[in-house]
Amino acid sequence: MIRILKTETEGIILDPTGRKNGRGAYLCPSSQCLEKAIKSRGLDRSFKMQISREVYETLEKEMEKLVGQ
Repeated sequence: MIRILKTETEGIILDPTGRKNGRGAYLCPSSQCLEKAIKSRGLDRSFKMQISREVYETLEKEMEKLVGQ
């Protein structure tokens, strides 16, 4: 599982270590899981806020780099 993290300073980021402070949500390590979370607005509900498309695009790029390793 990969942790998506909401921090006060950095916003919404991937936390591959799972150790950073902040509110977190977990996704399976695949682009399909992220796409499903985007369509169902799962991360929006988890973080109790609307997440912009730009943030989702950044998460998609980071996920591709992380999973591709």
